[in-house]
Amino acid sequence: MCCSSRKRKFNRFLSQMFTGPVRCFMVIVLLGTLTAGCRKEVKVAGPPDVEVAEAAEQDVQVTREWVGSMDGSVNAVIRAQVQGYLVKQLYTEGQFVKQGQVLFQIDPRTFQAAVDQAKADVAQKKARWDQTQANLARIKPLAEQNAVSKKDLDDAIGNEASAHSAYDAAKSALDKAQLDLGFTRITSPISGIAGVAKAQIGNLVGPGTAEELTTVSTVDPIKVWVPISEQEFLHAQASKPAPGAPKRKIELVLSDGSVYPKQGEFGFADRQVDAMTGTLKLAILFPNPGNVLRPGQYAKVRAVMQSIPGAVVVPQRAVNELQGNFQVAVVGADNKVSVRTVKPGVKTGSLVVISEGLQPGERIVVEGLQKVKDGMTVNAKPVTMESSTAVQAGQPAESARQPAPVSSGKPVAGHEQK
Repeated sequence: MCCSSRKRKFNRFLSQMFTGPVRCFMVIVLLGTLTAGCRKEVKVAGPPDVEVAEAAEQDVQVTREWVGSMDGSVNAVIRAQVQGYLVKQLYTEGQFVKQGQVLFQIDPRTFQAAVDQAKADVAQKKARWDQTQANLARIKPLAEQNAVSKKDLDDAIGNEASAHSAYDAAKSALDKAQLDLGFTRITSPISGIAGVAKAQIGNLVGPGTAEELTTVSTVDPIKVWVPISEQEFLHAQASKPAPGAPKRKIELVLSDGSVYPKQGEFGFADRQVDAMTGTLKLAILFPNPGNVLRPGQYAKVRAVMQSIPGAVVVPQRAVNELQGNFQVAVVGADNKVSVRTVKPGVKTGSLVVISEGLQPGERIVVEGLQKVKDGMTVNAKPVTMESSTAVQAGQPAESARQPAPVSSGKPVAGHEQK
């Protein structure tokens, strides 16, 4: 029913129900309501506004990151090998010590007395052995002339052998006593950074105590432990550089976000996969002149694992995941939308590599994806790839002109369909 017929009917109704000023007021109110209703009927919705960007083609470096923990390349736990009272600490905690440098001194008096006693015992046993040797030397010629009995010769030979054995045992005891005396001077077996002393002056230390005295770590080079999954390990083995090829660049990102100036190299892999976590530990070695890096620090290890020349990349938010399928909305020259299934690859900053289903230069919807359907006509507003990725990262467009390194090799999902 048109608006004019509605007005005539309402006028007749009002003339019958109301008179005078009341009827005029009601006419004004109802005419305003009818006019507003008529305006709503004539409003026609146009094509939705969406932002589109062209799929770019560029070379992509697949970079992976792992969180690692630092450890000394060699960690020597220092313990007392003889029991005694600690009388001196001869190193500065946290400082570099050389191999063979004395760290602690145990009271040596008891051990020096044992050495002196062992020396006296050796001298006594040597005199006894000399005596039996001289006696044997006298009896042998007499035995050849049958001037003494066979038993006397056998006794002389036995006494000489017994004295010789006693002398050898005394010498071994002296060596042991001297060795124990040397152990009262506790030295560093390696060159490295010495830790905090766990024992105090006056403590009774020795093999029976469970606590170590300190630990010395070699930190140049320093070792960074990185746990990787079985799949990552198999992929790394399959893409291992050929003999003679340049080694992979391995960077260390410290906790303050700075990149360590020295590059590392692969050391070795642990012998087995951890059954609890399903990861394998890799040791990455980094030069550490000046001993700036210390055991126990956490840092990110970043390595370029693969290079993809001429990869097709789009913003991550342009990829929509629906029941395990990944789709992008392609806008043609006629501004009609074509929802297309694609195969995403690795992520590179705010971008994702599309390995199948999309060609460079095709326009895709990056903003307003939830408004479009297959075959719909849209009002496409072109934007640059840089500005699109900057909006996703929450940064100005100027700071997103270069894509960030690849952080993982897993497919990425965009906006999830609801």
